[in-house]
Amino acid sequence: MQNPHILIVEDEAVTRNTLRSIFEAEGYVVTEANDGAEMHKAMQENKINLVVMDINLPGKNGLLLARELREINNIGLIFLTGRDNEVDKILGLEIGADDYITKPFNPRELTIRARNLLTRVNSAGTDNEEKGSVEYYRFNGWSLEINSRSLVNPQGESYKLPRSEFRAMLHFVENPGKILTRADLLMKMTGRELKPHDRTVDVTIRRIRKHFESLADTPEIIATIHGEGYRFCGQLED
Repeated sequence: MQNPHILIVEDEAVTRNTLRSIFEAEGYVVTEANDGAEMHKAMQENKINLVVMDINLPGKNGLLLARELREINNIGLIFLTGRDNEVDKILGLEIGADDYITKPFNPRELTIRARNLLTRVNSAGTDNEEKGSVEYYRFNGWSLEINSRSLVNPQGESYKLPRSEFRAMLHFVENPGKILTRADLLMKMTGRELKPHDRTVDVTIRRIRKHFESLADTPEIIATIHGEGYRFCGQLED
């Protein structure tokens, strides 16, 4: 089996070289890009499994580039952000990044997060886990389509879900009526443990709710259970 291919998009040469050394030591194939133009060139020339990208890039910043990457189904995205830049973290997650890590980063934490994300994006993992024998879940006129990872509203309009949103929705519909903690949801979404002040789950739920709120007559689908977590309140159809 071919080693996963990681693309580093970072304009600081020292950080880029550090990242390359860390990932190559783990046996990954690594390609570097300095900006968005080089990123797209690398994407065209290589089969990339994971992108590790700084948010502050020359030209198009990482947030804009992330929107373009979300059009590619089977690719992971980890953002590099400043330690105190909470706004960047939230915006990155809202755009659809799978994870983020702050600078200066711990090499072990970075490799663990990359390994966990790669496990989720490779075909052997995602196909078997996410598709299974179920093709869709229907509830309150909506449909969660498994193969396309899409949420379809009662009018037939389809919303392609980023991986984190899809995994959260899949976990909800597989556990109707059950209170799911933030720790449980985060583990399903990203494969990592919940830490203090981590808003990944809340941001993801907010994005999912926006889809349902686009139709005024849609009842509450995901309820907040204060102090505990979230609960799926939709009425699943047979």
